[in-house]
Amino acid sequence: MRILLVEDSDPLREALRDGLQSLGYVVDTAAAGNTGLERALSGEYDLAILDVMLPELDGFEIVKRVREAGSKLPVLILTAKNTAEDRVHGLDLGADDYLVKPFAVEELLARVRSLIRRG
Repeated sequence: MRILLVEDSDPLREALRDGLQSLGYVVDTAAAGNTGLERALSGEYDLAILDVMLPELDGFEIVKRVREAGSKLPVLILTAKNTAEDRVHGLDLGADDYLVKPFAVEELLARVRSLIRRG
């Protein structure tokens, strides 16, 4: 299974990448929204994990453009934006799941498995 991880925090991106790779996932990363969007539209991934507050292009816009392109790529938003309005907005744009930072690693992994099963 191949995962795209778009996160601008270097320590978090590296920790998540290493943790997911240790479980057998192939993980490609991006630190900015434009690169994340380009990779998300490539058709190479089984799941995308997106931060919202990214340089260049935010995660909400990435989800919107991915869905406008007709992609069925499962998308998990992983962000510090924690209001009900933020969660509703992300899901209404087409995200499949929404997890707020800080998070329990076990919960993230369960959500990853669930989304990949559905895809």
